[in-house]
Amino acid sequence: MPSKGIHVFTYIAARGCSIELSVPGKSVSVNDLHRFHNVALEVESSAIESFFDKRGKFNFKVHQDGHQITEQWIDINALTGNASGGTMENIATTPSIFHGDNLIISYGLYEAGKGHDLLPNRHQCYVTVTPSYAHWIKDVAPPGSEAEKKPFSRLVLPAAHDVGMNSMASSEAVLRKAGGAVVCELIHDSPVLAKLADTLSRDAIGLIAPNIIFSLAITQKDSLEAMLKIGARYFEFRPAHLHNAIANRGALPDRLYFQHSAIPGMAYDAFLKGVVTFLREHPSEIVVVQLRWDGVPEVCKKPSNEEKKKYLDEALREAHGEIVPGNLHDMKHLSIGQLRSDKKRLIMLDSVDSLSTYTDEGNATLDGDSILKALPRVLTPDAQKGKAFVNIQCQATASNIVKAVVYSILEASVTTSCLLATKGLCDSKILPWCRENVVKQCNLDRLVVMMNDFIDGATADVAVDLSRQRLKK
Repeated sequence: MPSKGIHVFTYIAARGCSIELSVPGKSVSVNDLHRFHNVALEVESSAIESFFDKRGKFNFKVHQDGHQITEQWIDINALTGNASGGTMENIATTPSIFHGDNLIISYGLYEAGKGHDLLPNRHQCYVTVTPSYAHWIKDVAPPGSEAEKKPFSRLVLPAAHDVGMNSMASSEAVLRKAGGAVVCELIHDSPVLAKLADTLSRDAIGLIAPNIIFSLAITQKDSLEAMLKIGARYFEFRPAHLHNAIANRGALPDRLYFQHSAIPGMAYDAFLKGVVTFLREHPSEIVVVQLRWDGVPEVCKKPSNEEKKKYLDEALREAHGEIVPGNLHDMKHLSIGQLRSDKKRLIMLDSVDSLSTYTDEGNATLDGDSILKALPRVLTPDAQKGKAFVNIQCQATASNIVKAVVYSILEASVTTSCLLATKGLCDSKILPWCRENVVKQCNLDRLVVMMNDFIDGATADVAVDLSRQRLKK
């Protein structure tokens, strides 16, 4: 009988919690701590009573100490494969759930539809249940402890890849003011989407503009505050002025924005203000920000040193001297305690040379295997020499695979992202590797960053545990 599959990836790091996964006629419960589970389920048409309506509900429920914390669901048609309705129909409306001050549930759903070529033909869902890591540096290196005397560079920092692309807000403002055709002018700097622009007419691109932006650029779906509470402590930001095609139409105020190629995301002043606000509310935490401009086209003017200083000074003014900026030397040589006592809890880096595990070819994967194979080859002692820190990039970049992008743009909806299609599968392979190998592969004198799309509790939990291990060395 016809059926539609769903592949679910789960991770639990909070005691007393369980995740119940259900489709018509079957239910599976997982409760193991610190274990990456892969569960394959089928919405079977034979298990659905209605003769005409072959939609069956997939849902997950999270319980803690016997009490239900949340239930999320979507209807899946066993005949067509379509997923619709429910609470998980739209990626943009699946933010992490905060239960009190101690529990965070991060989740997401990729709608596979009928499946297409390289992309999965099963729907993909991930669910992580972890403690809040809003003050995890305080927990692993409490003020006054021996751990606080260790170098800050011993830590492993969770990181949100392309933090500034966490919503469609800026892009939607552009589309409302300038129309979808403006996207045609923005995507020629993308090697993949330039081919799309050469194939389709300007009007056609205008009609599917939201799909293009979502498939190409949206890499996060939580607010900055939520990412920090999930545990993120390292961010790369590419601040630049708007592309002329946007600026000339007055679609957005003239200020610095995160630029994903020429697509604008979060405003730089809002980002800095959000980080400073978090640090003031969490006085033992430390955040590292790296400014970069790789991939930003020349037409998007980079800020001058004076402009960068103006933005930073403005953000720090509200801290009234409680926070002062640290630099590369501070990050590499000072202890956690020294950074706290010197008030250097916002470390600002500018185009610093790091050892990144990312390559266009290796990360252009749908199953993560090429990333996994590359990690031990890249993270060698010789390769780490002279580098300011190590950046392990866990995310796959399916947006570099032409066929995957074309499907996401032309045939899928704005709620489906080819980037999200790889999330659960890659995490279930790469995060366990990091947990088992980072301590022995990475130099103790080098800060380590673990970067990921759609930052989640599993990424944070692994990084925090690795930080504890390295602090004991």
